[in-house]
Amino acid sequence: MPKYITFFSYTAASAKAMIEKPSDRHAAAKALVESTGGKLESFYWMQGAHDGFLITELSNAATAAGISAAASSTGAFTSFQTHEIFDREIQAQIVKTAKNALAGYKPPTAV
Repeated sequence: MPKYITFFSYTAASAKAMIEKPSDRHAAAKALVESTGGKLESFYWMQGAHDGFLITELSNAATAAGISAAASSTGAFTSFQTHEIFDREIQAQIVKTAKNALAGYKPPTAV
């Protein structure tokens, strides 16, 4: 199954709610992902531009988009960005495809 990384940032109201009434956000993320038939591989909080990220295995990009839409619709996040990630095997396929595509592509030329 394809893997995805999702970066998320909570709203101030969500952060306040978690401080006032702590809950297991890993369990919530796992339930969300598993509701679509996916698997939550990892869930981390972090410092920086985002509050955390999760790595999932999902059946396809439409499922990833559906999870993003569901989570975003709650108003709990200021940002919820999902990207497909590629392992070593797929990276080799990408480079091979790029080589073949480049052989058939003619770039624009200056007039």
